[in-house]
Amino acid sequence: MAQRIFRSLGTFLTVVLLGVLAVPVFAQEVTIHYLTVQQENEGWPKILKVLTEEYAAQYPNIKIKWKYEYVPQPDLMQRVQLLAAVDNLPLLFNYESGAPLLDLIKANKVLEIESTFKNLGIYQELNPGIVSVLKELVMNAGLYALPLEMNIEGFWYNKKIFADQGFGEPQTWEELTTIAEKLHQNGIQPFAVSGIQRWPITRLINGYVVRKYGTDVMSRVMRGELKVTDPGFVEAARIVYDWGTKGYFGPGVNTLDYGPAQDLFLQGKAAIYYMGSWALRDFHNPEVNKIGVETIGLFNVPLVPDGVGTLEEWNVNAGLTTSVSRAKFEENSKVIGGWMQYVFSRYGDRAMQELGLVTGFHVREVPKELSPLTKMVLEKLASVKGGSFWFEALFDPRTTSVAWDNAQLLAIGAMTPEEYLEELQKAIDEQRAR
Repeated sequence: MAQRIFRSLGTFLTVVLLGVLAVPVFAQEVTIHYLTVQQENEGWPKILKVLTEEYAAQYPNIKIKWKYEYVPQPDLMQRVQLLAAVDNLPLLFNYESGAPLLDLIKANKVLEIESTFKNLGIYQELNPGIVSVLKELVMNAGLYALPLEMNIEGFWYNKKIFADQGFGEPQTWEELTTIAEKLHQNGIQPFAVSGIQRWPITRLINGYVVRKYGTDVMSRVMRGELKVTDPGFVEAARIVYDWGTKGYFGPGVNTLDYGPAQDLFLQGKAAIYYMGSWALRDFHNPEVNKIGVETIGLFNVPLVPDGVGTLEEWNVNAGLTTSVSRAKFEENSKVIGGWMQYVFSRYGDRAMQELGLVTGFHVREVPKELSPLTKMVLEKLASVKGGSFWFEALFDPRTTSVAWDNAQLLAIGAMTPEEYLEELQKAIDEQRAR
């Protein structure tokens, strides 16, 4: 999977001349309504809004309206499901790839991107590697998500704190636990974790079991070849339980949202932060990042005893993806198609230039003064020998909720590792029976 991404990455970053797209002009009005978990002045909404405004200015006879709607990520799945049930999805909306998106595909609620982009003449704008990943997540039903970013995940760390404490990058979970223990003893919060978001907790379990059983571990669970009550999963959940109850996640972990958790790391108040490279957009924002980009390092998920995983394997994904409402597109396909041609033939360049983001879209002009963090991510991506999905990628909404909600209890010691995994296995068994 990851090899495919990087066989295409060279092409993806190749500088080529921008072809002139035939943009249809119609005296009609359309609203680009985006339901998203990001703030309007950051990330995907920021780039899409700017490009939409450019398009509206260039084609004044087309009345394009931009409508932004924020939804907290913990509420996203329920919000989208409710809108889908009453056939009122916005044109663009964030949603979880994998089983949740597959349900919307089967209900004919989302637009197939590959055929649409081919009809519009912009399919070549997409990175073939990440397209393959997105298709695999929905059992190769087609391409139904836009790769507005392309990421690797790992442990970002404060290089100054590590240097002051005499730490190198850990190669094993035992070394990582030792570092956390010493940081805690020295009055430094080891990890910044958002318990409100919940998934940052399960990412730790996922990292451990990927190293223990290999990159296809969750596919094997869903096929019934492994159970999450097996010893390797218990070891993983035990680490989260121990780290949480020993205070390594800091006080009030389950009251901490994404932004405040990230602030702890970017203000130098926590030493380590597990996150995807989508965080580069905030790492590059001096109003948010008070420790400086030169202070931030990245190490991969460490190795585990008797594990089959290697340090050349990374969790690779397209982040929280954006899909298109089939019904809203078909209401005015010519006007929206023209908007798509303009916006998505420019998205990759604009996201890298303005935010330093690596996306699943073609980049024609790589900035000469590329951020050292973006360079580092590109180098890490180029070294990937194998890739894995995230913990809940193949779970349906019900199983995802069990994994997430109980992870909060696990992290504060209100549920034992065995109890957490037994409840999760029940949910998985029920999902497999449906």
